[in-house]
Amino acid sequence: MGLENFIYESTEEIVNGKYEEAKDRIIKHKDIYHDDTAICFSLLALGAYRTKHFNDYYQFMNDAQFLTEQSRDCITNILHEIILGYINFTEKNSSLYSINYNKARKFAIKNQKTAFFEKLTSMLQCPPITHLSTHAQVKDPLIALVKIGQAVAVEKNIDNLIKNIAEETKTALNADRCTVYLYDREKNELYSKVATGIEGFKELRIPANKGLAGHVAQTGETINIKDAYKDKRFNPEVDKKTGYKTKTILCMPIKNFNQEIIGVFQVLNKFDETFTIDDEDLLIAISSSAGISLENAQLFEKQNKLLEEQKIIFDSFIETLASSIDARDKITSGHSSRVKMYATLIAQEFGMEKNDIYILEKAAALHDIGKIGIRDSVLQKEGKLTPEEYKHIQEHVEITHHILEKIHMSEDFQQITDIACSHHEKFDGSGYYRGLKGEDIPFGGRILAVSDVFDAITSKRHYRDKMPIEKVIDIIMNGSGSHFDPLVVEKFLAIKLSAIVEVFLTENFMILDNEDRKTLEKYNLLDLYYSIINNCSNMLLQVFNKYYVGIDLENE
Repeated sequence: MGLENFIYESTEEIVNGKYEEAKDRIIKHKDIYHDDTAICFSLLALGAYRTKHFNDYYQFMNDAQFLTEQSRDCITNILHEIILGYINFTEKNSSLYSINYNKARKFAIKNQKTAFFEKLTSMLQCPPITHLSTHAQVKDPLIALVKIGQAVAVEKNIDNLIKNIAEETKTALNADRCTVYLYDREKNELYSKVATGIEGFKELRIPANKGLAGHVAQTGETINIKDAYKDKRFNPEVDKKTGYKTKTILCMPIKNFNQEIIGVFQVLNKFDETFTIDDEDLLIAISSSAGISLENAQLFEKQNKLLEEQKIIFDSFIETLASSIDARDKITSGHSSRVKMYATLIAQEFGMEKNDIYILEKAAALHDIGKIGIRDSVLQKEGKLTPEEYKHIQEHVEITHHILEKIHMSEDFQQITDIACSHHEKFDGSGYYRGLKGEDIPFGGRILAVSDVFDAITSKRHYRDKMPIEKVIDIIMNGSGSHFDPLVVEKFLAIKLSAIVEVFLTENFMILDNEDRKTLEKYNLLDLYYSIINNCSNMLLQVFNKYYVGIDLENE
């Protein structure tokens, strides 16, 4: 069965009162076709709504909303907007219905799915926008409050929240326009990014002691104006600029849980009448719900900014620690930075998540921090280490562990310590310092092991030159299964030569020629290895070596 036919049949069953039969089939479809999970949750939400299982409806709709926002699939988005529109239409919420209907129609037109759009809206008996009454009003205040609650319950984005509140308030009070102002205490200003009924509206800021909204923000009074042009407090200049004709105004403070004023509602032009005491009572109730939601959204926004600032501080702290090793050990200066870049390239080959790559990069930057505890005579020795000296330098891994475990980190970042101190573990269990084996070694540590060795033997030291690249690759390949995780080696050897060369450029400061880049982008390390041992092409090796050993030849 095609996806569209599955949607049609499920919708038909739900509309005809056969939700339980449809539900079983939808759940089975969801379990088989994971890409259609958002579609299935939207259908389940529709069924739960029609059968008045509202707890299920809220859960299914929240899941559908979240998954649809992550999806670019046109069918997923069209279906979700149509179902949202159907529910808003049923609840007599014409303004939000119009938004949903138009979104679905735009998706359909853009993706040539108008037939799907028309059939589905027909099945759900969703009328075109032109058939709706412009002045539709929700008469029951309880329904209005419930819908306000639905609109703000899960929304964390402050701009979207203000938009939802403004739209719902305008509809609930049967008014033409609604502006939601927030109070900026530091600047003593009222500002808004949303004004219903005004296209192209940008952020508006006004002094908190000016105009009707400012008066309400300062005094906490409610202002209900029956005729704007007969009230001295009204400023007609805005109407003159916009061409809008203000007739009636209801202006009321928005308060938080502690009854502090955090914003102002300004509702304009009740259709065919004036704002009543009942309207004021309804707006008070809306304000109570909206005030708490707005404050929570503001706190959420501040928390995100704080976390971002903390992340910047944390990142700079890590870079400072990593730089301290470079400052002390000039022989391996830049090593941690290059290991981080190689590890990132491997992680990208695996398709690792952004946050996991971030953690891996921090572990790479800090993997040698324990060298702070190694004696200068050993750390900066230019010749070969004695067995005793080699044993001493091996202690840097355990020292790394002791240093990093003392830094207070979140649960995610605790992985940094575990990864950083496992880069000398070997896949066969013969590594140090904990002698971990196979998958007991953190995955990030297995990536660092390959990255660390590759950089070590491709970097020039005072006591030796860089190894020929075929010997380097041979060491990595021969270490697969013993020193290294075979899967990590496989992904490493699949990295394009252009990406490897980009890391070299951070050390030798050469510029990658465009023609050379095009050549290197066609091949990976494994291709280079086989071309060398089979004497297939000197040209590829020459281009690669130009950047691999070029700076050394230049110095010679």
